[in-house]
This record gives sequence, structure tokens and C-alpha cells, in this order.
Amino acid sequence: MTKEQSYFKKILKDHGLKVTNQRIAVLEIFKEHSGVHLSVEEIYDFVKKDYPEIGLATVYRTVQLLSELELIDKVNLDDGYVRYEIGVMDGEKSHHHHHLICLSCGEVFAFGEDMLDSLEEHIDKTLGFKVVDHQVKLFGYCKNCRENEN
Repeated sequence: MTKEQSYFKKILKDHGLKVTNQRIAVLEIFKEHSGVHLSVEEIYDFVKKDYPEIGLATVYRTVQLLSELELIDKVNLDDGYVRYEIGVMDGEKSHHHHHLICLSCGEVFAFGEDMLDSLEEHIDKTLGFKVVDHQVKLFGYCKNCRENEN
């Protein structure tokens, strides 16, 4: 059993929830596709390979549960789909990362440089407002699309 699986099982038990193979399988998909923004349908396609009897509704419920437990984060990339990515593993919240979205090809790039830390500190000091979360999406054109345009 991996460290992540042990942590996940503990979280489920601490919340009085059953540990099922399907729940573990969905979490494993997030671990295997770290850094990828997955829709529920994509998660379902991956899980179904090992668990052909699993239903789409089970995957939806599991994703909702993982989101409520704050193990995964919901991401809206303005493409008409709700996507998810790994959020907390081993009790550690993943570092904020932001998204660059190409308006031409639709590719999404994540970058982790968080230049908003000083802004959040300034807001806290000057306004007394404690920022606990934020999302940044920048829209533009990726290097490949810009090169292909020329």
C-alpha cells in the first residue's frame, strides 16, 4: 500500500466513510495524472480500464466526495467542462499554481510561481482581509500557435 493510499484510507475512516476499491482507484488516477486537469468523464475512462463494472454515477459521487474532503480541487478553465486536479496529499496542500490558456489551440499550461503572496500579505496588513485561496487564469497564445501563425 502506498503512502498516499494509507493517507486516503485514514481520511475516509476519520469521516466515517467506507474504503472501497473504486474510491482508491479514482484517487490513483489523480496521482498517476498529476498536473493534468481531468474531467469526470476522463477519470471514468481511466478507471473503467481496471474496473469495467464501475458506473459513471459512482465516479461522479467519488469525485464529489474527494472534493468535499479537499483532496482534489475543482478547476474551471472556461472550456465548458469542470475539471479536477490533485489538491492535498499526505496532509500537505499543493502549492498554488496558475493556468495559462491558449486561445488558439486550447492547451492549458500550469505554472507555480506565485507572485501573489506579497499582494495577499499587503491586503491582510492594510485591509485586515485574510486571503485563503485564489485562482489565476491568463489567456493568450502559446509559443507553438504564435510560431505557426508567422
